[in-house]
Amino acid sequence: MADILDDLCALAREAGAVEKQIFEGGFTAEIKQDGSPVTIADQKAEEIIIRKISEMTPDIPFLGEESVAAGRVPDISGGLYWCVDPLDGTKEFVEGGGEFTVNIALMENFKPVIGVIYVPMKDVLYAATGAGTAFMQMAGTDEKKPISVRAVPDAGLTVVTSRRHGNPAAIENFLGGWKVSELLACSSSLKFCAIAEGRADFYPRLGPTSEWDTAAGDAILRAAGGHILTMDGQPLSYGKTEENFVNPHFVACPESLKKMVSDAAVRLAR
Repeated sequence: MADILDDLCALAREAGAVEKQIFEGGFTAEIKQDGSPVTIADQKAEEIIIRKISEMTPDIPFLGEESVAAGRVPDISGGLYWCVDPLDGTKEFVEGGGEFTVNIALMENFKPVIGVIYVPMKDVLYAATGAGTAFMQMAGTDEKKPISVRAVPDAGLTVVTSRRHGNPAAIENFLGGWKVSELLACSSSLKFCAIAEGRADFYPRLGPTSEWDTAAGDAILRAAGGHILTMDGQPLSYGKTEENFVNPHFVACPESLKKMVSDAAVRLAR
């Protein structure tokens, strides 16, 4: 399946171009049953992605945020399916911020094996198809720059925080006595990308997310040498149909911080 990566990158850019046009031209937002906003950009982008992916892989089910919100939940019991958030960061989009993304992931055995994240307002793309393959492509260049997590600097951790969500008190409690040198605010799946490209070290998410929020970033982070771990130190799982695809709290970090995460979870459980 790795041979379709170029097509997926082109598809993410196509969906992102539609989002950018709508973002710059004006729009209205509606509120879904779960209280989250949705715009015509979310819907049009998912329509584009569904159509193209169905042509590329007609036998692979499609799990998308807006499809699920509309009651269209596919049978993913085989573990092979697409997991897509056509516009990750809708609140950012609605409030006029430019850090929204297109997220496309292929799941195999309920694990993310291919991930593409595109940032329409910056024309930056991140992608991966397995261990050691993560790259980013900046605006105006064809170069696919390899990326990987970094060794934690002696000065301390750069901790990623959500620009529009979060629980500062809970995060401070989780970090405990860890040495933190900087807080880096990001929106959408760019939080995972910041760790994957070595700009940050740690992202605690102590609030609700869905599987389509994390799948593409998880694939890229794994390929770059990182992890998304639940609070008991286990890899984030997927295919949680009975939980409506809602994730538990988690942390994203390099391999080198796995023990720190486990120790923190034990400390908080006491």
